Amino acid sequence: MGYMVESDQGAAGGGGKSGFRSLVRRKRVDSVHSKTSDTGHHQLAKELSIAHLISIGVGSTIGAGVYILVGTVAREHSGPVLAFSFLIAGIAAALSAFCYAELASRCPSAGSAYHYSYICVGEGLAWIIGWALILEYTIGGSAVARGISPNLALLFGGPDSLPAFLARHSIPGLGIVVDPCAAILVFIVTGLLCVGIKESTFVQSVVTIANICAMIFVIIAGGYLGFKSGWIGYELPVGYFPFGVDGMLAGASTVFFSYIGFDSVASTAEEVKNPQRDLPLGIGAALSICCTLYMLVSVVIVGLVPYYAMDPDTPISSAFASHGMQWAVYIITTGAVTALCSTLMGSLLPQPRILMAMARDGLLPPFFSEVNKSTQVPVKSTILTGLIAATLAFTMDVEQLAGMVSVGTLLAFTMVGISVLILRYVPPDEVPLPSSLQAAIDSVSLRYSNNIHTEETDVETSKDQSGVSGEKSELLPRKGEASSKYPLIAKVSAQAIFNENRRRNVAGWTIMLTCVGAFILTYSASNLGLPSLFRFTLCGIGGVMLLFGLVVLSCIEQDDARHNFGHAGGFICPFVPLLPILSILINMVDTWMRVSVWLLIGVFVYVIYGRNHSSLQHAVYVPAAHVDEIYKSSAESLPSQQ
Repeated sequence: MGYMVESDQGAAGGGGKSGFRSLVRRKRVDSVHSKTSDTGHHQLAKELSIAHLISIGVGSTIGAGVYILVGTVAREHSGPVLAFSFLIAGIAAALSAFCYAELASRCPSAGSAYHYSYICVGEGLAWIIGWALILEYTIGGSAVARGISPNLALLFGGPDSLPAFLARHSIPGLGIVVDPCAAILVFIVTGLLCVGIKESTFVQSVVTIANICAMIFVIIAGGYLGFKSGWIGYELPVGYFPFGVDGMLAGASTVFFSYIGFDSVASTAEEVKNPQRDLPLGIGAALSICCTLYMLVSVVIVGLVPYYAMDPDTPISSAFASHGMQWAVYIITTGAVTALCSTLMGSLLPQPRILMAMARDGLLPPFFSEVNKSTQVPVKSTILTGLIAATLAFTMDVEQLAGMVSVGTLLAFTMVGISVLILRYVPPDEVPLPSSLQAAIDSVSLRYSNNIHTEETDVETSKDQSGVSGEKSELLPRKGEASSKYPLIAKVSAQAIFNENRRRNVAGWTIMLTCVGAFILTYSASNLGLPSLFRFTLCGIGGVMLLFGLVVLSCIEQDDARHNFGHAGGFICPFVPLLPILSILINMVDTWMRVSVWLLIGVFVYVIYGRNHSSLQHAVYVPAAHVDEIYKSSAESLPSQQ
């Protein structure tokens, strides 16, 4: 009939079909119904405004890397056009930011990309995204903390100037260099995060402002020196493109990772006062500020010193020193230290919220989902995150693992782009409800089944009596009367329903084909070890599939149900499907192979625990249009039961 329900009760019992079903089952967007019925969890505090979100985004994005990248990238890739490399990378990051902005405003709950993937794609891929982000934030926080002590030592006079209890020490026989300063800083940040989101964000704002002031000093003082010296860095016989356009693009791909961090804003969505307005503005403003600062610093430093003469380790400090401003090293080092501290807070902030979101969905033990009553922060998850990060920062040289940090974000960026395409063309038309509402679901199901049966009877009677008696035909329900009596049945014809199902099937397969094409193209283009003919053939196949998907999605209509998906009134991503497809293409790289062991562990944990404890294990899937009516029927039945 026109109304079907589906239970996933057999998903845990084994079998290929039920096992696959558990991977593709999707949860619904958090709503008033789900939040009021969720009495087992305390809600996070709604304390964040646009200013807080900008502080989180800028603080998480601008790290100490920019103080080094300008030298390395200019010497090896971009040359004097380094600012254009930062601009191109910023535009590429903006593609993902647009997708994040729409999903964050429509689905303002903790969990960021994990949450969006669970709603739009399915439980299996959502678990992979969440598991990869856990690794990223843990290793990222540890690597950042490990990099603070050398920069902090410079403020005390030299590499070995820290007090003994903070200085690094080598353990004889084990080859381990412990870093007490890194561990202490992680514990301090963990304590701040446990106090409350508003308090920790205020501290991050202060530290971020100090970092921005240091960058503004570089821009203003460097600009003065540049005008005074005549911008000798731009007076080159080889022109502004010594490495060609390819070098500029290679530099853009390198500095792209300096924009990773604005996704931390999306992880705080549940704590934002007005998420539909503030989240898109916070993400956009943070990315714009970072891109502007990066470009201005690049323009100044490249102009002070020729690109080939830059110090790859301390490009900014050495540039000022070459013009007689050795004292500027203290301001620049202060900026690097504050940048690292702010990035450390930005790395440790999202992980407890992702753990909390996964535990709320039953994929992790309930321990992670508990929210402290007084601070309204997931204190237990925060403390555990801090302990693990502090242990890694204290005992391990995480530089070898730092290459994995970006992998989780690239996977998340890719999945967010796919989620926007799904939201626009094939949004979920069935949503899960708890099995406790089974009585109300059966009641509404029976009601619509009877309506459909009555409608079919009326249609058959109309066919039998058409053309026989005009008076008898007038006794049958007119079209307007039938519409008022059966609004959901008379809304669309059978042909329209068939066309809509066909459109959804075409859109769904096209989205999958587009993703496969993007993967083939990026894999073959980046894998230089493949034979040339085979590599170019794969590139052609992937490019054709990608172009075909773009053309088809541009020609077919988007789903009308997208207007009712999630919370209304938020940001709408422009240029769909082009913008999400470009975002997928840029972020879909094969670096995830480096964390294959971690992902395999995640698959094992999901199969053993998450799959069997998922909150959707016994959910009943109903048409999205009938959810409110089911809840209303359930509420009406409560007084009679009492």
